[in-house]
Amino acid sequence: MSTFTPTSQIRLTNVAVVRMKLAGKCFKIACYKNKAVGWQSGVGIDFDEVLQTHSVFVNVSKDQIAKKEDLISAFGTDDQTEICKQTLNKGEVQVSDEEWHTPLEQMFRDIATIVFDKYVNPETKRPYTIIFIERAVKDIHYSVKPNKSTKHQALEVIKQLKEKMKIEHALVRLRFILPVNEGKKLKEKLKPLIKVIESEDYGQQLEIVCLIDPGCF
Repeated sequence: MSTFTPTSQIRLTNVAVVRMKLAGKCFKIACYKNKAVGWQSGVGIDFDEVLQTHSVFVNVSKDQIAKKEDLISAFGTDDQTEICKQTLNKGEVQVSDEEWHTPLEQMFRDIATIVFDKYVNPETKRPYTIIFIERAVKDIHYSVKPNKSTKHQALEVIKQLKEKMKIEHALVRLRFILPVNEGKKLKEKLKPLIKVIESEDYGQQLEIVCLIDPGCF
């Protein structure tokens, strides 16, 4: 006896979910994973090749379609294709645990490394371990965006991490070598920019080793 699949049922395979929050609600579209990443990276791909279906969901895995009134409230239209395009252009590609082993995983590691290199525990003045940082970034459920630079995303991550843990930008250590006859005058001008003076050595020249905020460099 033959079987059939009802035409009203949407079957999605090899699916990547792109989501966008708007008007207090989260809207999702179903795409082909590699095509979605390629589209957001600027690779020339036909729009229809990216979408698995021209439908807007609130839950893709449960096949729950977004309500018409919610779409109009959030997007000003219920045109599914137009909303799919907006979501694809501005939304975030959700990455499951199984999908970390992709170029997105490398971006994730690069972001965590930037945080590790430039930020410290303000109590110990020492950096957190890279493993700790990676776990912290996953705990805040940060979604890597393939169309944004890792430096920009690291700044976004830091803002979110500061709400959950103690972390601050590492200070920069500088050594100033100043002529003795001008040393005191120049030191007074430098004082507002210096966080900590670690050492001063008066000899034939004035040598100051200090810590400053990176923004003052």
